[in-house]
Amino acid sequence: MPPTERFGVSIPSPLLKSFDLLINKKGYQNRSEAIRDLIRDSLVRQEWESETETVGTVTIVYNHHIRGLSGALTELQHKFYQAIISTMHIHLDEDNCLEILVVKGRGSELKRISDKLIGTKGVKHGNLSLTTTGRGLE
Repeated sequence: MPPTERFGVSIPSPLLKSFDLLINKKGYQNRSEAIRDLIRDSLVRQEWESETETVGTVTIVYNHHIRGLSGALTELQHKFYQAIISTMHIHLDEDNCLEILVVKGRGSELKRISDKLIGTKGVKHGNLSLTTTGRGLE
């Protein structure tokens, strides 16, 4: 583990009070760990916008009774098979399905793929959640 460094931060009192409420609600033990997570989150978001390899999930909800929708989604998944490394299909009820796709590749490419999937006519809701492969984060 690399050495830890200390530094000071000046924050207006009302902002610090709000931050303390937030980190307490989230269960952080101290401000340092919360700040480390915020820094990591910013670094991960920066990776999404670069050519760095990222990983994530595309989550979609749709009614499987919509004519041609299941086939269209499957066709897109086959088109982008190199970026889609795993899928999970869940039957939510008699009509609705949830699909979770684990994706890996450049952030810009994963965004493009998720936009195509989520934008497919008949998809009720979708979300892309990207993170880092963990390389370079301590």
